[in-house]
Amino acid sequence: MEPIKVSAKTLDDAITKACIELGTASDNIEYDILETGSSGILGIGARPYVISVRIKEEPKKSVEDVAFEFLSSVFEGMKADVSIEIKYDENERELDIDLSGEDMGVLIGKRGQTLDSLQYLTSQVVNKTQDSYVRVKLDTENYRERRKVTLENLAKNIAYKVKRTKKPFALEPMNPYERRIIHSVLQNDNSVATRSEGEEPYRHVVIYFKKK
Repeated sequence: MEPIKVSAKTLDDAITKACIELGTASDNIEYDILETGSSGILGIGARPYVISVRIKEEPKKSVEDVAFEFLSSVFEGMKADVSIEIKYDENERELDIDLSGEDMGVLIGKRGQTLDSLQYLTSQVVNKTQDSYVRVKLDTENYRERRKVTLENLAKNIAYKVKRTKKPFALEPMNPYERRIIHSVLQNDNSVATRSEGEEPYRHVVIYFKKK
């Protein structure tokens, strides 16, 4: 915001006038005295104070601080005692958040849905404060890696079944990240292929036999 110029008989009056114009309190402004006022002699030769006033700019919070404050408020509302560890890779613009505490299953939710929701909301909050996109990865008890291994094994087992029966198999609905895992693990398989079908949140992967 550009500074404004105000004048008044006294410095205090000038500050008050500026606060009214800016619609804020005196604690939130900074000013420079452009002209020092004088009461003159018996009012003769009196000069007003002239000041340049601007609203203080609040220091920009770091990515880590924004994420920590948001998640802390969420867990406080849940009355959950959760430790939050945050690491930010500025070069990759990736924010890794690891949560720990008792009963982390509540934060994971069914098939990781609660964890995904927390990750999405944290990403929304963080990126509102940034000039360029920051990728947020939120995990607890190494759930993401454990889930990845589970999905890779599932994909291989279902692929074996499809090769044997030559009939397509539709997996349960998954989020985009989990669907990519299925597609990735089978992309080099010469006997089966994958495709995504349906609309969110029911979009799922179909594994089918490749006709030769």
